[in-house]
Order: sequence, then structure tokens, then C-alpha cells
Amino acid sequence: MRLRQGEFERIRSVLSDADAEEPLTAREILDVLDEHGEEFDSAHRVATVLGRHAERGDVEVIRDQPYRYRFRDGS
Repeated sequence: MRLRQGEFERIRSVLSDADAEEPLTAREILDVLDEHGEEFDSAHRVATVLGRHAERGDVEVIRDQPYRYRFRDGS
């Protein structure tokens, strides 16, 4: 499955603008995106996008319950 163009960049940009410094859950990220006018289908979609980028080293997945996500420096 291909990632939709720009989803990762949109997430990263909104979280940067929102000064989100702490690791967030996919649901919390979805809420921040909604507050900034960015529409995503679901928290599951957010988790999918970030999980794929974690495989590339762009995102750290903190495997707590629930999972939390943090962008790596330089991402």
C-alpha cells in the first residue's frame, strides 16, 4: 500500500506548528490535526502513516499502551 502524497509532511508540519514536544498517541495527533483544519480519516490512518515512517527511522514509536509517536531530530 502506498502512502498518500504528503500525509506525513502534513502531520509533521501541524505538530511542529502546534509545538507538540511530548510523544502523542494517534488519537491525540488526530485531535491536533482537526484543530488545525487538517482532515484525516481516523486515528488508525495516522498510526499507519507514522508506523511506516518509523520503519524508515523518521519517527520513534513508544510501544506503551497506547502507542505514542515522536518525530526524530532532523525529520
